[in-house]
Amino acid sequence: MNEPTNTPPPDREGRPLIRKLGTIDCDMVETTPIVFKDTLYRFEYVRQGYPANDTGNSYFRFVEHDTGRTTPPFAAGYHLGSALVVRDTVYVTGTSAWDGRRVEFFASKDLENWETWNALYLPNHGIFNTSMWPAADKYVLMFEIARPIEEAGVPFTARFATSADLRCWEVTPPECNYAKERYTAPHCLRYLDGWYYNFYLESHNGWEQRVVRSRDLITWAASPRNPVLRASEEDRKVANTNLTPEQRDRIATAKNINNSDIDFCEHNGRVIINYSWGNQEGIEHLAEAVYEGTLEQFLTGWFE
Repeated sequence: MNEPTNTPPPDREGRPLIRKLGTIDCDMVETTPIVFKDTLYRFEYVRQGYPANDTGNSYFRFVEHDTGRTTPPFAAGYHLGSALVVRDTVYVTGTSAWDGRRVEFFASKDLENWETWNALYLPNHGIFNTSMWPAADKYVLMFEIARPIEEAGVPFTARFATSADLRCWEVTPPECNYAKERYTAPHCLRYLDGWYYNFYLESHNGWEQRVVRSRDLITWAASPRNPVLRASEEDRKVANTNLTPEQRDRIATAKNINNSDIDFCEHNGRVIINYSWGNQEGIEHLAEAVYEGTLEQFLTGWFE
């Protein structure tokens, strides 16, 4: 990639400056912002207990960022999804269950009609969050495991699989992981100039979002500018005018010791960020933030 110009100023601690815009929903956690056909969307994993979910099951959907228009639900009964745009197609991953054995793929060219296939079936594993990204001549899928203990160590741990075509996947050797000795719940994978970036959740002063990077998925270096996100009063700002008075009261008073489940995309020269905040015990809120620079500047800014 070409060297970016006009690097945005860092924050007071020398880190990439993330400006928190505020809360946009309650009881929504795992989301992925994407740009599809020049439109900014938010992929959402709608849990069964989400207050506006009257289907009796979990499902996936997309929300048009600027209008709030939602696409038809799909992937009923699937969990913990993420999304990636490749040319004219949106690809979505999802696990077959909470602590599941299978990772399924869904693909669409219009966000309404979906093709599906199995990517991984690991009968001895407990799989949670997933994230995928193109890397040189292949695609890489990061998936979060809690077991088997010999591969997961202390839950939760990142494992990886690779594919040339997004259909046939091969799990990498067990030494490709991060990290078995402590809680390091992975959530967002990116790749740039030979480096894999893993944005994960660290149990520290509550729970903080941090980043490490690696050239081989085995040896990882932590950013000297961690954490990426930590709980703050800015999380309580209200960024969605449609939130009810009850939701606003909850946002103002809820226990906040967690910034987690980060995901992001570049749109019009800036990085749009979604993350969750709350008590890490089920009372969660979805918030949005922005970095006023490119994705390349955001990734390298944590290390260079």
